[in-house]
Amino acid sequence: MGSLGAVSTAQAQSGKASWYASGHRTASGERFNPNGLTAAHRSLPFGTRVRVTNQANGRSVVVRINDRGPFAHGRIIDLARGAGRVIGMNGVARVAVAVVD
Repeated sequence: MGSLGAVSTAQAQSGKASWYASGHRTASGERFNPNGLTAAHRSLPFGTRVRVTNQANGRSVVVRINDRGPFAHGRIIDLARGAGRVIGMNGVARVAVAVVD
């Protein structure tokens, strides 16, 4: 497997994440894939890749931002269900998020 690139510390966040599995189109215009490795973020540009690490178990996944959200107070990112499964999320989890260059 190749290198995923350096992580930008200037774009690192930690906080709560949730997963979602419904919707027809994302804010970027793509058809939503609930099993995909994608996510919603309030401000990162569409296409940005971020590493999301579940702080409870250390598992991580690289996802591509293709939607806007989350809209629930206190959350920093919403993952497609497929990405949430990769990191072992059950509902809401505390995560670290870092942009991958």
